[in-house]
Amino acid sequence: MGLFEKFEKTATLYNGLEAAGQNPFSVVMEEVLGPTRAKIRGRETVLAGTHNYLGQTFEKTAIAAGQKALEVEGTGTTGSRFANGTFSGHKKLERDLANYLGVDYCVVFSTGYVANLGAIAGLIDPSEDVVLIDADCHACIYDGCQLAGAQTIRFRHNDPESLDKRLARVPPETKGKLVCIEGMYSMYGDVAPVKEFVDVAHRHGAHLLVDEAHSFGIYGEKGRGVAEDVMDQIDFYSGTFSKSLASIGGFVASRHPEVEYLRFSSRPYKFTASPSPSTIATANAALDNIASDPSIRAKLWENANRLHAAFTQLGLRLAAAPAPVISVLFDTREEAFAAWNFLLQHGVYVNMAIPPGTPGKESLLRLAVSSAHTPEDIDALVSAYSALAEAFPAARRSAGH
Repeated sequence: MGLFEKFEKTATLYNGLEAAGQNPFSVVMEEVLGPTRAKIRGRETVLAGTHNYLGQTFEKTAIAAGQKALEVEGTGTTGSRFANGTFSGHKKLERDLANYLGVDYCVVFSTGYVANLGAIAGLIDPSEDVVLIDADCHACIYDGCQLAGAQTIRFRHNDPESLDKRLARVPPETKGKLVCIEGMYSMYGDVAPVKEFVDVAHRHGAHLLVDEAHSFGIYGEKGRGVAEDVMDQIDFYSGTFSKSLASIGGFVASRHPEVEYLRFSSRPYKFTASPSPSTIATANAALDNIASDPSIRAKLWENANRLHAAFTQLGLRLAAAPAPVISVLFDTREEAFAAWNFLLQHGVYVNMAIPPGTPGKESLLRLAVSSAHTPEDIDALVSAYSALAEAFPAARRSAGH
């Protein structure tokens, strides 16, 4: 019994959600109707919690590329990148990603999670190096530090001055210093002051890794992410295929040729089966689409700005400035849970997040905007959130917030 005692608290929470209403963490898409619609509990529902930012999941060229790869190369690689799992498609996607980002080197991993896990663990020598991470970094960055066995120092979220102070206290005999931040943070939708972090990190002789999982293809004139204007200065750029590229996989790109040695030093790269040919082909086709058609990105921002403005007018407690992620804050888990069920009953699916998975003590409902959201979808979202604002005063701004 001792093995399972740790689950008692989780079981109480999970079973409580099941008893009180639809569980936000066990939703089943019974029938996918398109990039922004699915049937949930038999009802057609607007999907606004899928991170399909650039609407590529049903693009004909991406589907055709995946189908062709299935026919020509089969369903899977049956091996890791290090062994027999590297196909020509993996190398082509690495070249195309590097070219898109304006760097020389790129390594494709099996997932975005594994990319950060493998990069940090592969780069760091725990006996000589230290990692400094933004307090709000994703779990995969924390887990990468743990796998590396390195001393890990947290600094205050989006605070270059806090990083500066902590780097100043790192012992001078420390050989390597790696700083990890994100471009856009997925819970609130806030963005990092990357240029300031570059300046601080390099002044102290540290390398900087920027995780652009939620901002790749979205920010910047060319869609290179929040770090676009300093791509020639950051050291490592990580991303995922599961958001803007609508597939599965991840990558680490760099201007440093030494990143190629991750293929030999990164255990998650060496010992995880490589992405299937179809997922690589669909990601590559999606990359071609968003690189060649800036109107896709423009449509996303049109939708995001319209929703953010409407929610602001409704007086909702929004976590950040306009972004593809729009989060409404609640003081308690119970309020957020009730509000999430309210939206689902009104035909809208979003994400619910609760502590400790949120940056602060608040719970939140997270909406992910897509370029594929039609004007009718946006109207439906505004209507549902308007009803939410009336039904849940806790979702609105007040003198106390």
